[in-house]
Amino acid sequence: MAGNTSQPGATVLARTMQILKCFSEDKARLGLREISALSGLPVSTAHRMLKELHAQGLLDYDGGDKQYSIGTRLWEIGELSSVSLHLRESALPYMLELYEAAGENVHLAVLSGNEALYVARLIGHRSVPTVSRMGGRLPLHTTGVGKVLLAFQPDDVVDDYLGDVLARPTAYSVISAPKLRTGIEQTRRNGFALTSQEMTLGNVSIAVPIADSNDRVFAAISLVLHTARADVRRFVPLLRRAAQGISDAMEAHTTQWD
Repeated sequence: MAGNTSQPGATVLARTMQILKCFSEDKARLGLREISALSGLPVSTAHRMLKELHAQGLLDYDGGDKQYSIGTRLWEIGELSSVSLHLRESALPYMLELYEAAGENVHLAVLSGNEALYVARLIGHRSVPTVSRMGGRLPLHTTGVGKVLLAFQPDDVVDDYLGDVLARPTAYSVISAPKLRTGIEQTRRNGFALTSQEMTLGNVSIAVPIADSNDRVFAAISLVLHTARADVRRFVPLLRRAAQGISDAMEAHTTQWD
């Protein structure tokens, strides 16, 4: 049994990930025994690894309440990812332009496994509250960006996703596979997705794909606003303009480094 863990053969990296995965938006600060319970690692193993992660700057430690939190070094490393460096930098000017034109929340997301990973967002003091956060993940079938990202995947990927048990955050969330398939076909045909109160009550999300020169969808951009302001005819053209700008900027960056 490697490293005295409950999982035979677990590597140091695997155990490190078990610890890091304990942290979330709802569990940003955790004590030793909480981490041990959530990770499945013995207290002695968790304690030894936590000390090392803290020494390397990957975790912060508050000696007053004896709790750990994600460290700035881990954030710095995350900022070096290609998504953070290139997509966000390319997208920001167009997200700002979109926000100025629409005055609503702007979200940028990519596909990560079976979820939408939010890599950037712009919000204002008059914008509606949302559950999204930068670096956070939400279901594909209940979010505008998620519906877009799912719709432009191969059919076998769509089939696998719809074959799973799907979360239902609100009473308006669509979890019926036939209804979702109909929505996917509409998204492919119309080039945008619309959700209404499927993730947050009172909110609507309008999203469009961002594709490269080969028509491969690599991201999605959305506006999230109150249901009373969901003007598709006004906002879809604004979203498409932003999506095209981001696509062109990414293409220019890629060409620069070829």
